[in-house]
Amino acid sequence: MDLKQYVKIVENWPKPGIKFKDITPLMDNGDAFRYATDQIVEYAKEKEIDLVVGPEARGFIVGCPVAYSLGVGFAPVRKEGKLPRETVKVDYGLEYGKDVLTIHKDAVKPGQRVLITDDLLATGGTIEATIQLVEQLGGVVAGIAFLIELKYLDGMDKLDGYDVVSLMSYE
Repeated sequence: MDLKQYVKIVENWPKPGIKFKDITPLMDNGDAFRYATDQIVEYAKEKEIDLVVGPEARGFIVGCPVAYSLGVGFAPVRKEGKLPRETVKVDYGLEYGKDVLTIHKDAVKPGQRVLITDDLLATGGTIEATIQLVEQLGGVVAGIAFLIELKYLDGMDKLDGYDVVSLMSYE
C-alpha cells in the first residue's frame, strides 16, 4: 500500500516555510491505519519487545495500537508537568525550539526491551530525548519505528547505532 497517498502536505504550517506532514488522513482510513500499524508490528515481532514507549501526542497514536497488537504495555513520554507521579526528565531540542520530556520513574524496568514509536522523524531531538529516558531507567532500546522520516533534516544522524524503521520518507 502506498501510505504517502494518505499524508496531506500542509504548506506554511505551523509557520512560514514549513511543509507539515499531516497524518490524520491516514488515521481516518481504517485500511491504511491498520496496514501502517501491522507493518510496525511485523518489524517489532522479531525484536522480542516487552514495552512500547511513545512521546506525546502522535507517538501515542502510533504506539498504542502496536502495543495492543504485540500484547505488551505502553508507556507515555510527556512534557514536564503532565504525568501525575514521580518522573525522570531530560531537556531536548526540537525543530521549533526547546522543551523538557518526562516519563514515570517506574515505567520501564531494567532490562526491558523497548520499542519507541512516533509519527515522524525530523531533527531527531524528541526521539533522542526519549531514548535517554528509556536508558536512564535501564531499558534496552530494541527498535525505533516511525511512520515518516524527513531525510532532509538529518534526524537519523542522532540515532546511529539503533535499529530504526520508517514506513515513508521524504527527501
